Amino acid sequence: MATIIAQQLSAGLTQRSRTVRPRSVASKARASVRVGAVAAARPNFFPGTTPPKHLDGTMPGDYGFDPLGLGEDKVALEWYKQAELQHARWAMLGVTGMAAPELIQNPFVEGAMPNWAEAPLWDGYMASPNTLFVVQMFMMNWAEVRRWQDMKNPGTMNEDPLTGANKGDTNTDVGYPKGLFDPMGMAKDPEKVKVLKVKEIANGRLAMVAVMGCIIQNEATGVGPIANLKAHLADPAHNTIFTNFVPIQF
Repeated sequence: MATIIAQQLSAGLTQRSRTVRPRSVASKARASVRVGAVAAARPNFFPGTTPPKHLDGTMPGDYGFDPLGLGEDKVALEWYKQAELQHARWAMLGVTGMAAPELIQNPFVEGAMPNWAEAPLWDGYMASPNTLFVVQMFMMNWAEVRRWQDMKNPGTMNEDPLTGANKGDTNTDVGYPKGLFDPMGMAKDPEKVKVLKVKEIANGRLAMVAVMGCIIQNEATGVGPIANLKAHLADPAHNTIFTNFVPIQF
């Protein structure tokens, strides 16, 4: 009798293991597929490689690029994020400022506007360059201090102390103010905001590269980006970076 019971128990355990094992393998396979799908959907600057653990894809424009591991410190990473965003926005304005003087004329002053490299020394402004510089320093200091405080305590700088705008705004998304800075209400749709954030940082990174290109062009040719573009379009075979390259004199 004991032998029969032992045989039945052994058969039952064997049957259970046979039924359980395929389920375990199947569940692992499904998990593997899910992980593979997420990895495939995650944009990566170097396809086939694994992004660093501290870059989880939640930041706009995160393509897993951090070869020096600078973002491993979470606190530093937040500062780097805001620094890149601010530089990107300034670069987009900078490229516009570099190209605009060559495309338009000043309606209040006779003659063409100066090249961007000569603009600081131009004498056609409404005030002296030194006066404008001091005014800009005071205004930029006020804006930058408030931005710094908002990074330290997100949401505390939403209300404008001069106009009272954004009063009661509870937004804590640092670097992306709403209210007064979103007159068209484009930030109301969260999914649309994600797309716009990626587009902004992508265009900003391109603008930072473009600013560097404009600086190098001016050092090599002595003219602005539009003049360089027109010269290249007029003779693409001869007016290139190689034919116009001149070593910078130090």
